[in-house]
Amino acid sequence: MTIQEAIEARHSVRAYKDQPLSEEIVKVLEDEIVKLNHEGQLHIQLICNEPKAFQGTMAKYGKFRNANNYIVMAGKKADDLDERIGYYGEHIVLLAQTLGLNTCWVGLSYSKVPGTYVLDEGEKIACYIAIGYGETQGSGHKIKTVEQVSNASDITPSWFKKGVEAALLAPTAVNQQKFSFEYVGMSNNRHQVRAKKGFSMIGYTQMDLGIAKYHFEVGAGKVNFEWL
Repeated sequence: MTIQEAIEARHSVRAYKDQPLSEEIVKVLEDEIVKLNHEGQLHIQLICNEPKAFQGTMAKYGKFRNANNYIVMAGKKADDLDERIGYYGEHIVLLAQTLGLNTCWVGLSYSKVPGTYVLDEGEKIACYIAIGYGETQGSGHKIKTVEQVSNASDITPSWFKKGVEAALLAPTAVNQQKFSFEYVGMSNNRHQVRAKKGFSMIGYTQMDLGIAKYHFEVGAGKVNFEWL
């Protein structure tokens, strides 16, 4: 499965089989985490065979079952931390899908279990990502149209529309999709694209934007463009 295929196949899953991750898969995930921590200046941590984080009241409200493996998404406090968490976290989510795993971004329905993670000075946890072998592959939700979230048209490049279509398949908090993409034009022989987050009472829009931007990059393909 390619990353593009993973984008199309992946849905949030909250109920998992009581099955540990294989050593081979753990190594692939941990190697990727080392790389992403370096690139994104983050402190992502994979926690395996630990059931307590998803056994509290909030987790029951979130309808989690057998969520014994999860990824702690953490980093040093900064204005752009949530966007980097979303962008690099989605790298792991889509990699997991290609490995036959399922995932769920979790903003509130988890408990921080002392001793399961490490935070350096000035760092904070932004969210968790549940990961494992899903009881099902999840299900899709209604999504917005390309026209509702972008200025894609007959005169914008075809890759721009493909990028927006991929972004619309990105997971967002309660499926809010509060983001937009604008094709700006050319400058110094490079295409320019602007991505914006919208307002939401629920929050998480900056994290959602990071996730959507990674999807856009995958959908657009190897195009010489820059984010404004």
